Amino acid sequence: MSNPVLTDGGQVRPRRRNRAMPRLLLILAVVYGAMVLLNPWAIHMGGQWTPLLMWTGTGKLVTASGSYPLLVTFSPSSHGSRLRLDGLRPTSGVSGWGSLCTSQGTTIPLRVYGTMYGGWRSTDGALMEFRLHERIQNFPSIQDGGYFDVFGYWHGSQLVMDDRGEWSKPFRSGLKMKHASVTLSAGSKSEFNAACAATKR
Repeated sequence: MSNPVLTDGGQVRPRRRNRAMPRLLLILAVVYGAMVLLNPWAIHMGGQWTPLLMWTGTGKLVTASGSYPLLVTFSPSSHGSRLRLDGLRPTSGVSGWGSLCTSQGTTIPLRVYGTMYGGWRSTDGALMEFRLHERIQNFPSIQDGGYFDVFGYWHGSQLVMDDRGEWSKPFRSGLKMKHASVTLSAGSKSEFNAACAATKR
């Protein structure tokens, strides 16, 4: 029952209930339900229960110029390729962000775009394609630098990827990702930071 309040004239009237919060929660529930309905794989990524529709993985990116700790976080996106890859139809676009640690221990922020192929109820056995852009600026306009592509399949909890010899654009520092490969496993920002700190020792 609502508590009464006094008006300017001294009259008692019931306090109005705040209906904004229930409506907001209903809208969020509808949006979440639609996301899960369209992307059921997003709650079962990497063999895990992922109710936030987001997956974070870490691994060591091995290239012709060296090895670099890598962090990737992604979730479903409406933007992705419409073309088949390895004979598989695209299931969904993905997008997110990431970080790459150089041999000097410097962290390069990344933006992640890509497509998933072949998966539906889960990611197991699905093919992923990522383009990882060097993120130079977010505001007032988005500005990207170098980039590289990686492709690979989910094997249970691991995403095993390589660049398939695709062309890449060098980063501003001159760093070029050539003959790149990485195995991503579920991880965290703190694990990435620890791996990055270890490169400076």
